[in-house]
Amino acid sequence: MLSHFDLGIIESITEFAKGSRKSPKVGIVCAKGKFLFKRRAGRRADPERVRDAHLVQRRLIDAGFPVPRLIPTRGDGRTFLQLRDGLYELFEFAAGQPYHRTPDEARDAGATLALFHRALGEMAVDWRSMSGDYHDASGVRTGLCQIGSTLSAHDSFTGKDAELAPLVQVFLERYDAAAKEADTAGIDQLEPAIVHADWHPGNMMFRDGRVIAVIDYDSVRQSRRVADVANGALQFSMTGSGDPSDWPDHLDEARLIEFLIGYESVDSLTEIERRCVTPLMAESLIAECVPSIAESGIMGKWCGFRVMTAVRRRLHWLHTEGRKCIAIHWALGS
Repeated sequence: MLSHFDLGIIESITEFAKGSRKSPKVGIVCAKGKFLFKRRAGRRADPERVRDAHLVQRRLIDAGFPVPRLIPTRGDGRTFLQLRDGLYELFEFAAGQPYHRTPDEARDAGATLALFHRALGEMAVDWRSMSGDYHDASGVRTGLCQIGSTLSAHDSFTGKDAELAPLVQVFLERYDAAAKEADTAGIDQLEPAIVHADWHPGNMMFRDGRVIAVIDYDSVRQSRRVADVANGALQFSMTGSGDPSDWPDHLDEARLIEFLIGYESVDSLTEIERRCVTPLMAESLIAECVPSIAESGIMGKWCGFRVMTAVRRRLHWLHTEGRKCIAIHWALGS
């Protein structure tokens, strides 16, 4: 596969374990430098979808946005390779540091997201096949019902039968209430935009508190920019690691607010968007864990029941203390 790229002598190929196991990656050191080679997974390997994502990346590069350069194939100069029922991409390797959960990093991640939206604001697309987000999504509700009806016998839920149905019901009620709140706030009045749709720390590299590279455009689509903002605010304020039973109930308020401050240092949110942030964070929190648990009974390597129990606690915090924190920020900021 690598023979289709002009890399010169290859010195080493190393498995790159980060990210989804469904989309394997390797790091390459060769005569021409350091690169990341990736196989697209599932429906994200559709050639038309990949071409559209690459158009976005080229537009971002032209705007000076920190995007790793796509490496064209030898001869025809295409930015992806289709071979043996697989679709592959080669990128310039972005060297940097992972997210250290500092307020400065969260602020710059928010500002960088606003720059992403600004750079793509005038880009005309017709992506009806690549639209939508986690708001009021039937797939989330279907997944929750699947957890309750078909996974009760899964090992991760063994012995929790009596607790599972009420837990799933809480998720359904929280998701419905958050979706209704966003609808009431006027989310349907917002203009569609190109969004990253996976704005989280694992898709960024940092140096000295600043974002130096944004990667992974597999999920890019047409949606509403506030969906990116809410998900980013959630992801960059997460607390805890390891076993979900040990996760704190709360998000990090300082990083949450710094992310929003960073975004609005570049581009202000409308009043409708501000009203949508908290309910969309709740929807995103639920939508993130449901597909994996509905499919396999686990999330990552963790028991689905323990993950859902931890998320339930965070949903309660977000509905009470998180809502107050964000409301106070908007009041003081205005």
